[in-house]
Amino acid sequence: MDSVLITGANRSIGLETAKQLSQKGLFVYLGSRDLQKGEEVVNKLTHEGFNNIKAIQIDVTNADSVLSAKEIIENEQGKLDVLINNAGVLGDVPQDSSTTSVEKIQQTFDTNFFGVIRVTQTFLELLKKSKNPRISNITSGLGSLTLHSDPAWKYYAIKAVSYVSSKTALNAFTVTLAYELKDLGFKVNSIDPGYTATDFNHHSGPGSVESAASFIIKHTVTDENGPTGKFFSNDIEDESEESPW
Repeated sequence: MDSVLITGANRSIGLETAKQLSQKGLFVYLGSRDLQKGEEVVNKLTHEGFNNIKAIQIDVTNADSVLSAKEIIENEQGKLDVLINNAGVLGDVPQDSSTTSVEKIQQTFDTNFFGVIRVTQTFLELLKKSKNPRISNITSGLGSLTLHSDPAWKYYAIKAVSYVSSKTALNAFTVTLAYELKDLGFKVNSIDPGYTATDFNHHSGPGSVESAASFIIKHTVTDENGPTGKFFSNDIEDESEESPW
């Protein structure tokens, strides 16, 4: 049975992604910064008939926490097939470029950018033992500099410096990592689940968590001919579903 680690998976899109991947037969490590909260979620899922989901403590901003999670999965599975870097924060608002402190921007980057790098680098050893390793970095359409430069874009006015910059940086990490791993069978992509109604945005988004999770899985669980180094977005309406960088 293939295994997957999803960070920040005890609620919202991460949780729904865990449920859908479990239903597809993968063994899911439901990453939660607070292990008790993660275990409460998994207990509820077990009562609902999900038998292949396990809570695991992982704080992406803490190197010891990430390493401990890696050791648990290594002891239990010997490898990791799929890594979904889902944990993310919005940061304090408003986020004006002229007034947001460096410290506030750093706090957002600690999770959205450096946290992803920390987790990915730590788990690469286990991913390299998989026959079909997959890494999906959950990003946002707000990370697209091309769209931010288009006054006609529907989210043009949202210029939150901490969040936007962190997701743009994350996209750059996707491009460089995909290139580095392209000859090793890896598929590494940035995936924007779209503007989804979650606790993250006070349920203001028009999309559902079910649609968001399904979109993530569609562009994560791919065959050997699947793309790598791409930026997919659930808010892009053409058939390619690719967002400009």
